Amino acid sequence: MRWTLLLLCCLLAPLFVQAGAQPTKLSVENKTGVVAIDTQQPVFGWNITADTRGYKQAAWQLQVASDLQLLKAGKADVWDSRKVAGDAQHFIRYKGTALKAASSYYWRVRIWSADGSASDWSEPSSFISAVLDKAKWSSAKWIAYEVLDPALKVFPGIHMNGDHLGEKGLQRAVIPIFRKPFSVTKKVKSALLFVSGLGHYEAVLNGEKVGEDFLAPGWTNYDKRVLYNAYDVTTQVGKGENVVGAIVGTGFRYINRERYRKLVIAEAFPMLRMMLVIRYDDGSTAEIKTDESWKTTASAITFSSIYGGEDYDANLETPAWETKGFVASKWKPVLVTDGPKGEMFIQADYPLRVMQSFKGKEVKKLGKNKFLYDFGQNASGIVRLEVKGSKGDKIKITPAEVLDEKGLPYQNASGGPYYFNYILKGQGLESWTPRFSYYGFRYAMVEVESENTWTDDALNIQLLHTRNSSPTVGAFECSNPLFNQINGLINWGIKSNMASVATDCPHREKLGWLEQTHLIGSSLKYNYDILNLYNKVIDDMIEGQLPNGLVPDIVPEYVPFEGGFRDSPEWGSASIIIPWYLYQWYGDASILKKSYPMMKRYLAYLGTKADQHILNHGLGDWFDLGPKDPGVSQLTPIALTATATYFYDAKLLSGIAAAIGETQDARKYAELADAIKVAFNGKFLDEKTGIYATGSQTSYAMPLYMGLVDEHLKGKVSKNLRDSILASNKALTAGDVGYRYLLRALEANGGSQLIYEMNNRDDVPGYGYQLKHGATALTESWPALKYVSNNHMMLGHLMEWLYSGLAGIKQQPGDFGFKKILIEPALVEGLDWVNASYQSINGDIKVRWKKEGKQVQLTLNIPANTSARVLLPTKDLQAVRENGKSIGSDPNVKAAGKQGDKFALDISSGTYSLTFNEQS
Repeated sequence: MRWTLLLLCCLLAPLFVQAGAQPTKLSVENKTGVVAIDTQQPVFGWNITADTRGYKQAAWQLQVASDLQLLKAGKADVWDSRKVAGDAQHFIRYKGTALKAASSYYWRVRIWSADGSASDWSEPSSFISAVLDKAKWSSAKWIAYEVLDPALKVFPGIHMNGDHLGEKGLQRAVIPIFRKPFSVTKKVKSALLFVSGLGHYEAVLNGEKVGEDFLAPGWTNYDKRVLYNAYDVTTQVGKGENVVGAIVGTGFRYINRERYRKLVIAEAFPMLRMMLVIRYDDGSTAEIKTDESWKTTASAITFSSIYGGEDYDANLETPAWETKGFVASKWKPVLVTDGPKGEMFIQADYPLRVMQSFKGKEVKKLGKNKFLYDFGQNASGIVRLEVKGSKGDKIKITPAEVLDEKGLPYQNASGGPYYFNYILKGQGLESWTPRFSYYGFRYAMVEVESENTWTDDALNIQLLHTRNSSPTVGAFECSNPLFNQINGLINWGIKSNMASVATDCPHREKLGWLEQTHLIGSSLKYNYDILNLYNKVIDDMIEGQLPNGLVPDIVPEYVPFEGGFRDSPEWGSASIIIPWYLYQWYGDASILKKSYPMMKRYLAYLGTKADQHILNHGLGDWFDLGPKDPGVSQLTPIALTATATYFYDAKLLSGIAAAIGETQDARKYAELADAIKVAFNGKFLDEKTGIYATGSQTSYAMPLYMGLVDEHLKGKVSKNLRDSILASNKALTAGDVGYRYLLRALEANGGSQLIYEMNNRDDVPGYGYQLKHGATALTESWPALKYVSNNHMMLGHLMEWLYSGLAGIKQQPGDFGFKKILIEPALVEGLDWVNASYQSINGDIKVRWKKEGKQVQLTLNIPANTSARVLLPTKDLQAVRENGKSIGSDPNVKAAGKQGDKFALDISSGTYSLTFNEQS
């Protein structure tokens, strides 16, 4: 009996070990779920769930199969990596047999720990291969309802109203619908739809919308890159007759001179390109592609502009056009046309979608058939209208983020006139949402043109918040309600400006201004999975770079702006800073290699603009808080911010070159950085006093953060910065560029208490001031001025400090991808507790601290396959306890001595509860 039990224990032991760790959250091309790819070498990744401390992955095995049942049976007919030694769990590149286009694949992974114990296989995941050979797209034609007369083209676009263009840009583009019937006589194994409609499209199949995307595909420089989307429509294809089609809007390819426009462009009228690939059970394949056999007609959308709004006449609808049995005898044949020059690429980023809805919190009657809806939240989005009325009744909806003195929509700062129009068909309950335009708004004025008297009961209007659907990865809360409100305020500025690009505002411009991508990038990364979005930003920068090396302030660049609005170093330097940040945050070295040629060319361009290593052009510390209306830097010399950024670029590029093995370049750029530093300090520093330039917050902060201050002067310059803040009664004055570096410099030099006090107020312009004056999203200006945007994300830098400062979630020096985590919470006076989490690429990092008198309880979660250093503000080392036990009782917790004025602990992955006495 004893031997039987011993044998049984031996057999069961591996099972218990396997249950301790498991690969989860499987990703392909850095996305979870069913992912579509257009590369022969996609990358795979996973997180690890472990129920014991200190789990380290020592090896992995990945299997890919063409059929789910084959995979489950262990028959990896596409790729079996076998057991591979190493702790890598992301960016694992496919090395199997050549993938077939328009096919579904299934994969799984298992891992081994350091003691040789294997996990169970993960749950299977899948991906779709799209159009792997770009030449294949030539067999699918671009089709259109109408073709723009070349004499009426406006391309590149014209900034602002374009009133000098004569007949150009006056015509309304027809918003067409396209239709193609096809027959299915066999049993369908799979059906995959690949579609691009420019500017944007909605695809339909057998009467149902395909997917949930809004404004698909993402917008790009169409002469360089055209995006398409892939959908698995197997369940929507039936036996017998089927119908596939689409409605296509104008997007950024045709913006006419009617209503508000930031720019006028007439590149082309709407066009469609589509392939539907059906695989049958018998092994045969059918392909339905856009060609001369398709039919088209005008939709009921009578006007659409990304900047001006959208009109819909329900009386012009073509009922059931997207269903089988419809006879399109009155439709006309499509026109085959030339599409843009750019190559076709799958949209790798997450699509825009409706992410939230708001009902009217308050409805005011403004007059006969005139109502004002307050949704309570300023957000990017569209309206959803449900209404009953008479045929021909007209409803005009004017959105706005703020109201004027009369309580009416104020669009002066957000771009006007912008509105939605709907004409009723008078057949019961009617519902409508705009398809190809959006705005940033909190209010909506509804005006009904009708012979009847209306009440608001006849209308059901909602605000549908639309944004990039990148997953949320962060959460923060603390004991101070104001800081929770500030976090929400900034978050709405971020959410409203996460589109296919990182926009500056969701109404007036909708353009991809680059400075905010790196300045607020850390705030974004703590809250959203932005790896794919920022990879697209990099592609946009590479494709937007000019022959002379300039990366414009805005990409894609649909219209060249002038002066600093096209060439400001703090903006264009995103081309160097963003790839480096992405490498730090996520650990993908291929980003550096892809971006390196662009980086070198941009830095060389800045060199052509420098005079003795000093740059003196651009916008400087945009929207700083000076005596004049906000705009170009007022308090800090433009040359200081431009040259400091130039130095930072050279310094980073030296490190980047070293990281990818370009040792000669690394030395060259290090020498350039040294030369810029000497020139910078020679021009701006009074070494005797430690004062930089004008002594503004930005003048001190940028040199401190970027490494321009010599070691022997850091204390003096840091003190000058603090003294300047105290002298201004702790009011902030730094702008778009400088405020991020102000926070970074203060946090790095033990100034989190001062950051807290600067922002824990509402009596001077800042976050609290904005909230006090009714803002529900972060505004463009510190004092929430009505005549500028009231939904921006460019000043949201404090959110980074909420996570890196108060919660203390950081990376150790030299870490890439949050493998070596640093936990250094700032226990500021005025806060009793902080609770934050960040789902890094390797898993959840959680920090909660709570103070009771001098005693602090710190609860941590460190992801499997990572480690962390914890810095505790205490001198009483003997009083530090972990789960009530003294340090050293667990091999996963090791004292690492002093680091500065703090006590350092090195811990393995797992959950920990530390208690200690805070030093005074």
